[in-house]
Order: sequence, then C-alpha cells, then structure tokens
Amino acid sequence: MKFHILTLFPEMFAGPLTTSIIGRGVEAGLLGFELYNIRDFATDRHRTVDDAPYGGGAGMVMKVEPLTACLETVIARVPGAKVLIASPGGVPLSQEMARELSAEDEIVIVCGRYEGIDDRVRELFSAVEFSIGDYVLTGGELAAMVLVDAVGRLVPGVLGSHESAGEESFSDGLLEYPHYTRPPVFRGLKVPDVLLSGNHREIARWRRQESLRKTARIRPALLEGAELSVEDRKMLRALERGEET
Repeated sequence: MKFHILTLFPEMFAGPLTTSIIGRGVEAGLLGFELYNIRDFATDRHRTVDDAPYGGGAGMVMKVEPLTACLETVIARVPGAKVLIASPGGVPLSQEMARELSAEDEIVIVCGRYEGIDDRVRELFSAVEFSIGDYVLTGGELAAMVLVDAVGRLVPGVLGSHESAGEESFSDGLLEYPHYTRPPVFRGLKVPDVLLSGNHREIARWRRQESLRKTARIRPALLEGAELSVEDRKMLRALERGEET
C-alpha cells in the first residue's frame, strides 16, 4: 500500500513514517509514502496557498487552484486512488473504516490548514472527509498520521501477527480486556488468579467478561452496535447486578 500525502509541512512526517511498526513496514516494502508540498503548485511569486473566505469571517481558506493542481498531478500517477481530506467535520475514523481502507492499493490524503479547504476540491475529486475526533487541530497533518498508523498496521504482514490485529479494541465492537505480565504481584496488586491458572477456557471467558465490563463502564454506547451472544448478555446482566460470572 502507498500513501500520497498533500501538505504544507512535509517535514512533519519524517519521524512518524520512519519509526516503529510503520517504519518496519516501509523497510519491508509493505508500505510506501510520497509527500507533496502544496505550496509548490502555487503560481504567484509569493507561492500563495490561502485567501480570505467569501462571505466574510475570521481566518483564511486554502485556495482551490494550487490544491487542485497538486491533486491532479497525484491522480495522474495513481488513477482511481481514494482521496481523503482530514477535516474536523468529516466522518469519524473508526476501526471498521481503517480495515476497509487497508484493502486499498493507493490512498491520497489532503491535509487542510487555516479555516479549511475550498469545498470545490472535495466536489471535484469526490473526496471523503474524515475526522479523528470532535476537536480542532491547527492542521490536518496529525490527523493524517493517525490515519496512516491505524490503516498501515492492518496491511497484511505489517504487524507480523494476525492475532495482534484480531484481539484488540474495536475488532469485535468492544473495548479490549485488561493485560498483565510479570511479576504476578507488584506493590500489593495481584494479577487475576485465572490468568495464572493455565485453564484456557476460563481465561477466554474472563477476558470476554472484562471486555464487556470495560465497555459498559467507559463506552456503553458501543454495546448497542456490538454483536452480543446469549452468553454475553447473561454476563452483562450479572455485571449490572454486581455479580461475577
């Protein structure tokens, strides 16, 4: 998979794209990146990429001409690539969305700045706006990095273990169960006995229970869309009564 990232600050991506799991994915040839400086496509001597918004208001808006020229250059190289725009008003990035995007061969990400991007860019390229949360950043670069990490790690071979991606938060619509490692006791806090028992069936049951417990406590709305078995619902009812199953 290759990511094509359009930005006014390409230098921001040096660290995130060359370290940890994503960096190893690049070294292994499983992931690739191309950075494009939108300012290079401005036509005036000041390399202007923003202008005042029609209708008035505070701030500036990214101009349609340089951004369109940049996108057309990219699309000419990768026709049919999916175009995404980082925007606080976009579709919330989810694990399901990341999983769907991981099947793409080429992804184009536009990093907005200022008050946003001239909306004609979205129309011209049938772009999908995405958001990483209900808050505003100074630019779309950090959001693009989050998307790259969420999607890139799901590309086959990048993580190195299918189980790593299959048993984590949101893989089944719930938050993940708690994790522990050695030592078994630290400052008076003990690892749950069941995890030391060697009984894999009971361990799996405990993990499911704790996943349900954590989701109900922190993100209860997720339970509405999760696929819950009869046993899951029994566990939830017991947890509501303060009982252990």
